[in-house]
Amino acid sequence: MSLILNIDASAEHASVCLSQNRELMQIVNSKEQKEHASFIQPAIHKIFQTQKIEAKDLLAVAVTAGPGSYTGLRVGMATAKGLCYALNIPLITIGTLEVITVAAFEKIKSTGGLVNDDDLFCPMIDARRQEVFTALLNKSLKYILNPSAIILAANTFIGQLNGCKIFFYGNGSSKFNAICHHKNAQFIEAGFDASHMISLSHQRFSEKNFANLAYTEPYYGKEFQSNAKI
Repeated sequence: MSLILNIDASAEHASVCLSQNRELMQIVNSKEQKEHASFIQPAIHKIFQTQKIEAKDLLAVAVTAGPGSYTGLRVGMATAKGLCYALNIPLITIGTLEVITVAAFEKIKSTGGLVNDDDLFCPMIDARRQEVFTALLNKSLKYILNPSAIILAANTFIGQLNGCKIFFYGNGSSKFNAICHHKNAQFIEAGFDASHMISLSHQRFSEKNFANLAYTEPYYGKEFQSNAKI
């Protein structure tokens, strides 16, 4: 029985959930923005207490690996690594853009939307100004275009849009919605949290697709930029 702790600290609000055999057991969501460091450990403790389990019962820890909040990604990865080192269990890393896409799938399904086999999916994470972290994925969550930071323009993804429908979502998609008027562009709202990691983390666990505990680092998308004055 695969008992996995899933940690997401890639966005403004962090969340932690416990899953067993692909089923959600409990989730705790942060109510405060950018309070990842003070939230994650108490959230994990709360879940263990409520579910009456101990850390040694875990078989793996999964964490969003980015892109996303620079500080949040570091906190999430450090927490996940620390647990895995201490418990001698595997580390599973999941791209944030894949997690958002799972949430988008659920939103489309819940609203009765139709998805064709050749449709593409484009998560967008706000990266300030007209820039976003993004990628293109197909229905099987395989990358058509790998994650990167791009500056949006009216003709962004025009080649793909001319050939198929693309769903855009994530907190950066509103920027593109304001300048893209292509008939094949579909914009949806799809909030995500650690519960949207479950199917991916259990799939990776069953495939023994584990991250290197010593060398794995978050994917930031671009170099960290601070607004602090020196």
